[in-house]
Formats: sequence, C-alpha cells, structure tokens
Amino acid sequence: MKTNIPVSAPDLTQRPPRSPRVRLGGYAMLPRVLDKARASLIGQAGDYKYGNPMDQHFFGFTGLAQGALLEEVKTGASDWDLLLWVNSHANPKRAPHEIRAWSAWLETMPIGDAEDLEWFGAQVKRLNPVRTDLHTIMDYLDADDHVSFGGQA
Repeated sequence: MKTNIPVSAPDLTQRPPRSPRVRLGGYAMLPRVLDKARASLIGQAGDYKYGNPMDQHFFGFTGLAQGALLEEVKTGASDWDLLLWVNSHANPKRAPHEIRAWSAWLETMPIGDAEDLEWFGAQVKRLNPVRTDLHTIMDYLDADDHVSFGGQA
C-alpha cells in the first residue's frame, strides 16, 4: 500500500502512542487515535489497535467514520491539518465548550457494567495489585503504556 505517511509516523512497537489525555483542538484521544492510525498504515502498530472501543468514543462524538479518518491520515497530513479536517467533517459540528466538556467526561468516564469492572480489576491487578490510584480507563491506559515499555507500575 503506497501512502504519503510521514517518516515521523510512530513505531508503536518501540514506544506507546500519546497519552489519551493529550488533546488536539480540545479533543482528548485524538492525538492517540492519529498515532495508532499512522502506525497501523506503516505496519508498526504493535499491540495497539486503531478503531478500538476507546477510539469509538471519539468517532461517536464527532460522527466521523474511522475509515474516513484513516483515508485522510493516508495523505500525510499534519496533526493540525487533520484537526481542521475533523472539525470540517464532524457531524454534528461541535462548539469548543462541547468538545472541552466531552473530553473532561471522557477523562473521568465510569468503567461501566459489572463485566467491565471485573475486566478493569483484573488489569489493575496485572499491572500492580497494590495500586489503589487507578480509577479510570485513562489511568489504566497511561499505566499500561508505561509498563508495556519496561516501566514499573
């Protein structure tokens, strides 16, 4: 597959994507989604999956199809250009205060039902069974990224 993906596309077999807390244009998750998209296009996504359930929160909020964003990423567009594309193609269009509110909600989103809580508890235990400060999916993702590349939880 020939793409214009810049050489700076991250190798997610060597380092994690950006934290889900990093924002672009106010959107939490967007930089992480872009890192995974770029890495998947060059075959260096490792264990990271573009379009996973967490990414789907971003696609649901913006109304974008994950395939459409991936096609735009293939052009080699910068983060800024991709943000402009996201804002022009989002349906419905979102005001800055809505984006900030959604991002704040995503950062503190409840884990979910009993099955999700069971999964979350098992993942925290896998990372470090004595940790009591991991309460959200974003807490878990940051800790898991750190441990996946040799850090201590």
